[in-house]
Amino acid sequence: MKFSKRMDRFGDEIFAALNEKKIALEQQGKKIYNLSVGTPDFVTAPHIKQALIDAAADQENWKYALRDLPELLEAVCGYYQKRFGVTITPDMVTTCFGSQEGIGHIGLALCDEGDTVLLPTPCYPVFIAGAKMAGAEPYYYPMVKENNFLPEVSKIPEEVAKKAKFMVVSLPSNPTGSIGNDALYEELIAFAKKYEIVLIHDNAYSDIIFDGVTGKSFLQYDGASDVGVEFFSLSKSFNLTGARISFCIGNPEIVAAFKKLRGQIDFGMFLPIQKAAIAALTGPLEMVKEQCASYQERRDTLCGGLREIGWDVPDSHGTMFVWAPIPERYTSSMDFCLDLMESAGVICTPGASFGPMGEGYVRMALVLPPKKLREAIAAIRESGILA
Repeated sequence: MKFSKRMDRFGDEIFAALNEKKIALEQQGKKIYNLSVGTPDFVTAPHIKQALIDAAADQENWKYALRDLPELLEAVCGYYQKRFGVTITPDMVTTCFGSQEGIGHIGLALCDEGDTVLLPTPCYPVFIAGAKMAGAEPYYYPMVKENNFLPEVSKIPEEVAKKAKFMVVSLPSNPTGSIGNDALYEELIAFAKKYEIVLIHDNAYSDIIFDGVTGKSFLQYDGASDVGVEFFSLSKSFNLTGARISFCIGNPEIVAAFKKLRGQIDFGMFLPIQKAAIAALTGPLEMVKEQCASYQERRDTLCGGLREIGWDVPDSHGTMFVWAPIPERYTSSMDFCLDLMESAGVICTPGASFGPMGEGYVRMALVLPPKKLREAIAAIRESGILA
């Protein structure tokens, strides 16, 4: 069979490949510590589960949704006011099936074949996939260790900025764990206004920031809704990854265009899932804060423990990930990942999967409790791979 040339734009899906290797090692009896995929292991709050169960018991909720429930849109508006101090209106909100789906598709509404888009490197792979699906030409702006893995718009050539259609920003950053600040957000908004670029902010991790820093929304800053939107997800804050609940929030025109695009390919979010989202957004938030503290304990355990055994891994500032340089004797992050899996049973994700400047690093997810992380650290030490 001959398939679309579009498929040639994509490589193999790394998480599927790692999972196949994991299964093979488990069949051999190898003890595995899977730190590759960012799926929270914390328990979903009972009131969110119950809302879904109650809604699923009502046959009326098994029909096409066709729209976002007005009470869900109001819940998002109320949450943004309560959590971020931001006033938004229902016309500034639309749902999508997780930020991955949203960011993967929004380029189709914003640009044409051959248009230039600005992407961070390293970055989460769907940023690249979304640009390629839209037929756009990525220009990668580097996020380097020397600048704390933060964007530097002053280093984007003016001729590139003038032709760019949109720019993706991810703060806190997956995979690097870097976090933004007021001056940076203001600089990004001014840059977008100057060059008439749409800003797309991936805000999946605003509730997982460490060391006493409070996560923010891009929309808290003056002019943000004039130039862009952000994707806000319930997956990590509320442990709802499988439910795939995210929102595109911000500029009403961009939201309307994205909503029109999605209206061509789906009939709306399953109503019981919308009810669960309402319960999450309007319910207590103490567990979100407690969970952040638990993630910080895991970060301290993993990063501190790895440094103790000779692997100089810096502390992540946010997200549920750690961005670790590979040992100097390795030149390939994939080779290191495979060796680490074989020798220690520890699975992480090669940095090469995160764009042109991801090589030389691996990403580890904080998805095991401290006791298991200490076991994984011991397995790494005993494997001798750091020698």
